[in-house]
Amino acid sequence: MPCLNISTNVSLEGVDTSSILSEATSIVANIVGKPESYVMIVLKGSVPMSFGGTEQPAAYGELVSIGGLNPDVNKKLSAAIATILESKLKVPKSRYFLKFYDTKGSNFGWNGSTF
Repeated sequence: MPCLNISTNVSLEGVDTSSILSEATSIVANIVGKPESYVMIVLKGSVPMSFGGTEQPAAYGELVSIGGLNPDVNKKLSAAIATILESKLKVPKSRYFLKFYDTKGSNFGWNGSTF
């Protein structure tokens, strides 16, 4: 049920996206406390993006979850995802925003129904 959607202006050509997806899945599951089998990661590259008036490497992410989010969890997620973006895509931690949404199960569709 947690879904992390990340967009970046960095090209993903030649990048091992599988390792990013795998690492992000594990981190989100462990920090939020949900099974990996319910975690979805969406990674979009080469997205036109400006941060602070420049087009240097940057990223924007949104994480939606049914429960499991709170200020402490959000800080841990922000730090962990920023580390992945910096190490794998060279996006500095200072050029990345992550927005958190804690939603109700009735607002999250899955398997032809809702949670």
